[in-house]
Amino acid sequence: MKGKLVRTEGHLANIIPIHLDASFFFERAVRSLDRNHVDKALKYFRKAVEYEPENPVNHCNMAGILSEKGDYETSNAILANVLEVVDPSMTECYFYMANNYANMDQFEEAERALVTYLEEDTQGQFMTEAEEMMELLYYELDRPAKLNRIKSRKGVVEHDQARELLEEGKFAQAAELLEDMSPDYPDYLAARNNLALAYYYMGLFSKAKETIAEVLEQEPGNLHALCNLAIFYQNENRTDQVLLLIQKLRVIVPYQHEQVYKLATTMGILGQHDAAYIHFRRLLKVEETAADPALAHYAAVAAYNTERYDIAKRLWHHVNKLDPGSEVSRYYLEGLEAVLQGVQEPNKLSYHYHLPFDEQFKQWEDYGNGIPEEMKNDPLIRSSFFWALRHGDQATKLQVIHALGMIGDYEVQQALQLFMEEPGEEPSLVKAAQDILHDLQMAERLEPESKVSRPFASEALKFIPENGKTEITEKLETGTLPHWQAVVDRALQMSEAKTELQQEMERIWMDYVSRVRPDLAGSKQIEGWAAGLEYLASKNRSRPVTYQSIAERYGISASTVSKYARQLNQICSATPPNG
Repeated sequence: MKGKLVRTEGHLANIIPIHLDASFFFERAVRSLDRNHVDKALKYFRKAVEYEPENPVNHCNMAGILSEKGDYETSNAILANVLEVVDPSMTECYFYMANNYANMDQFEEAERALVTYLEEDTQGQFMTEAEEMMELLYYELDRPAKLNRIKSRKGVVEHDQARELLEEGKFAQAAELLEDMSPDYPDYLAARNNLALAYYYMGLFSKAKETIAEVLEQEPGNLHALCNLAIFYQNENRTDQVLLLIQKLRVIVPYQHEQVYKLATTMGILGQHDAAYIHFRRLLKVEETAADPALAHYAAVAAYNTERYDIAKRLWHHVNKLDPGSEVSRYYLEGLEAVLQGVQEPNKLSYHYHLPFDEQFKQWEDYGNGIPEEMKNDPLIRSSFFWALRHGDQATKLQVIHALGMIGDYEVQQALQLFMEEPGEEPSLVKAAQDILHDLQMAERLEPESKVSRPFASEALKFIPENGKTEITEKLETGTLPHWQAVVDRALQMSEAKTELQQEMERIWMDYVSRVRPDLAGSKQIEGWAAGLEYLASKNRSRPVTYQSIAERYGISASTVSKYARQLNQICSATPPNG
C-alpha cells in the first residue's frame, strides 16, 4: 500500500502513505506488548526481521518474546543464529541463552553460555544478574564454574584479590599479582596505586615512587597517587616537594569515604594533624564507618597531636568499647594520663592501630614463646618489620631479622632474600638473614611448622583407611601435623554433631590438611572452612542440608560455604570410607 488514492463520496481523498518497513512493525510490536498482546507482538517482530534481517536487535526481540512464551529452544536457536550469522559481537546473546537453558533445567549448558558471556562481553550490562545466576549454578551443579576472567571488569577480580592480600599483609604476593596485571590493564590506575603501596610496605621505595610517577603521568590529579607521593617524598626528606603537595592536598575536600580516609591518614602522616582531625571526625559521623575501632583510634591520635586531650581521652575509651580485646586503647590512655600529670612529655603519636614498635618487642620478650599468632598476621606490624629491615639502624635490623624468623612464611622469606641482595648492607646482618632463611627453608622441607593437639591426632587416626596410614600416620603419631584444630572445633561447636557426623568431619579435615596446607589467617577463613566442612560431611552422610541453611548459622554467605566445601571436595575423596 504505497500512496493509494481512494474515492470517497465522489471526492478524491489523499491517504497518508504507510511505509511498511522494519520500523513500522517494530513500533506495532512495542504497542502490542504495552497492551499485553504477546502473540501479536511476536508476529510483528517476525515481520521486522523479514524486512531487516541484518539487524540483530530485531532477532533478539523475537527471541525475547519466545522466551516469555516459554519456547526456550526456539528462542535459543534464534540467538545462536545471531551469534553465528547476523552479528557475532552481540555477546549479550550468551546471557539470554544462559537464562533459557536455566529455565529448561539444562544447567551445564547454562553455565557454558554464562561463562562465555562473562569472558567475552566488554560492557557488563547484565553483570549483577549474571552474578546471581552464577550463584544459582553453584547450588545446582555443586561446583565452581570454570571462569578465567570477567572481561567487562577489566582486572577488577584480580585487583580485589590483590587488595585482600595487601590487607592480610601479604605484600610480596600482592605485588606479584599486580605486576602480572600491569601489561594487560595499563589504564587501571587503582591497581597501579596499590602496586606502589605493596612496594612501599616491602621497603622498596624507589620502585614505589616510579610506579606513582606513572599514575600521575596519566592522571595528574589522582588523589591516591598524590597522597602516596607525598609520603614517599617525606621518607626521602624532600621537604620542598612535601610542602608543595601539602598545599594541594589541604584544599581538597573529597566526598567518597575511601578518599576521605586516604586523605585523613596521609595528612596525619605528613604532620598536618589539624586537617587529619577534621577528616577523621567527618568519617566518625558516617554510620558506615562509625563503628571502626581503627578509625576511632586515628581520630584520637589526631586529637592528641593537636592537644585536644579531653576529646582524645573520650575517643580512646570509645575504641575500648568497640574493640575490648585490644591493648591499644589501654596503652595510649595510660600515656595520655602520664602527659596530663606532667610525668611524660607530649610527643607526637603515629597513625597505626597497634602498639609502638619498641613496646611490641618488649611484649614478645615477655611472652617467651615468640610472636603471638594474631600479631604475626597483622599487616601493620608486618609492614613495620619490613620498613625497619630496610631503614632501621643495625641493632633494630638484627632484632627484626630474628623476629621475622619466628614468623617464617612466604612474605618473610621474600623479604629476607631481597635484604640479602641489597648492596651496601652490613655483612654480619646479611649473614644473620642468610642463616635464618636457610633454617626456614630446611624446616619447610623436613617438617611442618607446628604441632596438632594430641586428642585430635589420636581421634583422627580412627578414620584413616589402613592403606593410608603411611606418612600422615607417622606425622600424627609424633604430633608434627600442622595445628588447624580451630576449624574442626568450630564445625563441631556449630553443628552439635552426632558421633557419625563428627567422625566424618574429622576424617575429611585430616584428609585435607594431610594433602594441603591451607592459609587460615583470620577468623572469617576459619568460619568458612568450618561451614564448608560441615556441609560436605553432611552430604557424605546423606543428611538434608543446603548452603543457605549452614550460611545462616555461621553468619556468612551461601557462596562462601559453597566455595570452601568445593575446595575440600576437590582435594578429598568424595566417597567416605566404609565404617
